[in-house]
Amino acid sequence: MAKPAAPGLRINRFAAGRWSEAPDAVVTEEPLQLLLDGEPLAVVMRTPGADIELAFGLLFAEGVIRSRSDVRAIRISAESAESEERIAVEPVLMESNHVDVKLAVKPQRKPQRSMLASSACGVCGTQMIDDLRHDLAALPSGPRFDPSTLPGLVDRLRSGQGVFDRTGGLHAAGLFDATGEIVALREDIGRHNAVDKVVGRLLLDGRLPASDMLLVVSGRAGYEIVQKSIGAGIPLLAAVGAPSSLAVALAREFNQTLVGFLRGDRFNVYSNPDRLTTP
Repeated sequence: MAKPAAPGLRINRFAAGRWSEAPDAVVTEEPLQLLLDGEPLAVVMRTPGADIELAFGLLFAEGVIRSRSDVRAIRISAESAESEERIAVEPVLMESNHVDVKLAVKPQRKPQRSMLASSACGVCGTQMIDDLRHDLAALPSGPRFDPSTLPGLVDRLRSGQGVFDRTGGLHAAGLFDATGEIVALREDIGRHNAVDKVVGRLLLDGRLPASDMLLVVSGRAGYEIVQKSIGAGIPLLAAVGAPSSLAVALAREFNQTLVGFLRGDRFNVYSNPDRLTTP
C-alpha cells in the first residue's frame, strides 16, 4: 500500500475571505535507491510502499529481467517491513529506501537509465528515443472488450484509492479482466510508478503477458505509460485524461488499443478500435 505522510501536519487555509488553521495530510514522496547486485542503478522518486513490485516492474520495463526466475533474491531495509512469498527477501540493516536486486543470471540487457528519475517522468535519462522501443513487439489481435464496461472502471479505480481519499495527491493504475473485475491496483505519486508496481505484481505472480486484460490509469496517457503497458502485453490502455501524440503513435505502431478521456459515459479511441465490440 502507498503511504501518506505521518499525521500532525497543520496548514493555514484561506476560504470565504477568512483564514483558519487546520490539519491536513500530504502524500509522501521519497527517493528509492535501486541497486543491481550491489551496484547503484537508479534513484527513483516514488511513494513508499510496494517497493519490491516497483523494482521488478522497473527492471522488466528496462529489459533487465524477463521473468521472476531471473532474480535470485531481494535485499531491502528491514524498516520497510516488506515481504514477498514468491521471491527470497532478505530484510537487512541497511539504509531505508534502498532495494538491492540480486540477479540469478546475467542481465539480458544493460540498463541505459541515468541515476535520477523524478516522479513526473518514467523515461528520464533514457539515452535515445529509439531505445524506448527496446524489446517491444506488436501485440496480437484480440481479445475483444465490451465498450459499455469501460466507463464503470473509473469508479472502481477511484474506490480503491485509499490514500488519494486522504491526500488528493496520488495517481493510480488498475488492471482489470474483461468482465471489469480488479486484478491489481496500485497508487503512487508518479503514474508510471503505479504502472511499474502493477506490472511487477504480475511478474511476481507469473501472469505476464497480460494479454487478456486492460489497464486504466488516472491522469493522462503519456508515452512512458504506453511503452510499459505494451511491454507487459496489455492490449487495451484507458486513461482518464488525454493521450500525447507520441503515445498515440506508439499505440498504433504496436497494435494497442488506446482510450482517452474516459469520463462519465464517454471516451475517445485513438488506436485500434477493433478490440471494442459494437452494440
